[in-house]
Amino acid sequence: MFVVREHGQVVAAAGYRAWPSRTAHIAVLTAPGARGRGLARVTGSVTVAHALAAGLLPQWCARSPASRRVAAVLGFEELGSQLSVEIAG
Repeated sequence: MFVVREHGQVVAAAGYRAWPSRTAHIAVLTAPGARGRGLARVTGSVTVAHALAAGLLPQWCARSPASRRVAAVLGFEELGSQLSVEIAG
């Protein structure tokens, strides 16, 4: 995991989980007060580079428009969509 700290607090973080078929499922989080400063791009870029160096294929599931913009800047292309359903118990 890669993090950016300010005043001892984590304001952005990114990492990945290795999935089957040598895929790296990437997750990027930025604190609301730290958004719009390029921190997702920085942590995401380092995470992608680490996954590639490990011989993995990076995958970015971008749902929000901001996440889609960061993914595009890092060279990802949209190839499909994902549907999530929560079943009330």
